Amino acid sequence: MQHQPLLRPLAALSLLACACAAHAQSSITLYGVADASLRYTSGLDAANAASAGTAAAVSSGVNTTSRFGFRGSEDLGGGLRAVFNLESGVNIDTGASANTSKLFDRAAYVGVQTDAATLTLGRQTTVLADVVGQIDPLGSRFASFNPNVSIAGLSAHRLGIEYGPSGASTGAYRLDNSAKAVGRVGDFSLRAMHAFGEQAGSHGKLSSSGLGLGYQSGDYSAALGYTQFKSATDLELKAYLGGISAKLGSGKLSLSYGSSHADTSTTAQTRNKTLGLGGSLPLGDSLDLVLAHYRVSRSRTALADDGFQRSVAFLEYKLSKRSRVYTELDRSHWKAGYQLAAAKRNATGLSAGLVHTF
Repeated sequence: MQHQPLLRPLAALSLLACACAAHAQSSITLYGVADASLRYTSGLDAANAASAGTAAAVSSGVNTTSRFGFRGSEDLGGGLRAVFNLESGVNIDTGASANTSKLFDRAAYVGVQTDAATLTLGRQTTVLADVVGQIDPLGSRFASFNPNVSIAGLSAHRLGIEYGPSGASTGAYRLDNSAKAVGRVGDFSLRAMHAFGEQAGSHGKLSSSGLGLGYQSGDYSAALGYTQFKSATDLELKAYLGGISAKLGSGKLSLSYGSSHADTSTTAQTRNKTLGLGGSLPLGDSLDLVLAHYRVSRSRTALADDGFQRSVAFLEYKLSKRSRVYTELDRSHWKAGYQLAAAKRNATGLSAGLVHTF
């Protein structure tokens, strides 16, 4: 019952979307993804954390993160448009919000746009996250378990500190209080983003700044991003991520590399490096195979180096343009106790599910 007041603005937005759809000058779209699967794991628990046992569960977002959202635009004339996006993560297995502290945890921004540039203000993805979406070997599949998303993109950096105004100490994939500009010239795109820390007496604490460069032409794509973050106590996190992808016949091959350096105290640092390789191969008109292998290495002050390797495979069959069924297999190998001593050194997961977009 505590969510009842939230239903009113959602209902109002739904009615507004219907009312505006008939007007050519202004439009609002309701969209989303519903993804659910049966999943069995050994060496992982139901939340895919390292474990000593096995687990069986109905999981949400193994293929594509479940979510719903509203996006809209209004033609202001002279080639200028007003745009907005509100997006919320959903756990399909329970019906609960993915983030209980934020209604629109995945996106909440408004801005202006032309054919050559976009300026937006609000909660939005970092330039590192934008790079992941362009060059990740899995195409950002299984985001909660994907090392490019979690480690290189900082969605689950395991540092235990809030860097930048992310609203959490677990990750910094999206930032509050941010301004982002995206420009496009020919085959190139340039991104710049700054998030304001909004800390009393300081312009730097809890802030973040980043730059990104992208290239897209024919069968080739490349992207590079760099972002620096500050904590509320002025500790610093710096990260970059880059990669390339190319179409090879009817398939696609992607290579990525990311590195981050974080001050976790005034005397301790943590470094993470992530290498990803993989791609997709059509096996027929409706059947696709997606493969990826990741290697993560971590070094910390006064602690032994550790890390893990992870391989992930998806076999997807398209039922229609909006629906597909899939099977997924993953294998993780932990190095030097990264998974904690009580857990198994190797882990395996197997999933079978359905994803529908609307």
